[in-house]
Amino acid sequence: MSAFKEISVSELKDNPFTLIGKDWALVTAKNGDGCNTMTASWGGVGIMWNKPVAFTFIRPQRFTFGLIENEEYFTLSFYGEEYRKALQFCGTKSGRDCDKAKECNLTPVYDEKAPYFEEARLVLVCRKLYAQDLNEQSIIAADEVAKNYSGDDYHKMYISEIEKVLVK
Repeated sequence: MSAFKEISVSELKDNPFTLIGKDWALVTAKNGDGCNTMTASWGGVGIMWNKPVAFTFIRPQRFTFGLIENEEYFTLSFYGEEYRKALQFCGTKSGRDCDKAKECNLTPVYDEKAPYFEEARLVLVCRKLYAQDLNEQSIIAADEVAKNYSGDDYHKMYISEIEKVLVK
């Protein structure tokens, strides 16, 4: 039995700047009968089209990118500091080369819409609404291009409705 309970988005107490920018998240999507995950430290939450949404940015080179592209749902999950090494591992290793969940002792939970991990303390189940490729012409602050992109490796932005919030 899962230790998670579902709450409404309005009940969230976490600071999103801390959650995403400092604590980081795992972005997880289905991969056949399994799943793959990657660490994200860019993103945000807000309201779009009168819906609670998450903004997620993924580079096309990432293995998880193809999974997100092919699935309607994915999860954003957040962890305690004791999982920092797992988050670092999931941000530096590719799911093409290893089973990140197994390597990090994370226990996949297969929700009816998208997978996440039992070890998380907070999970956002997200449904894609909008996607847009970032490009040099669209970045107004030219200095950000030099600081964040070494070549033609621009992120794709996904705006996704937060359909479910799970907490421990």
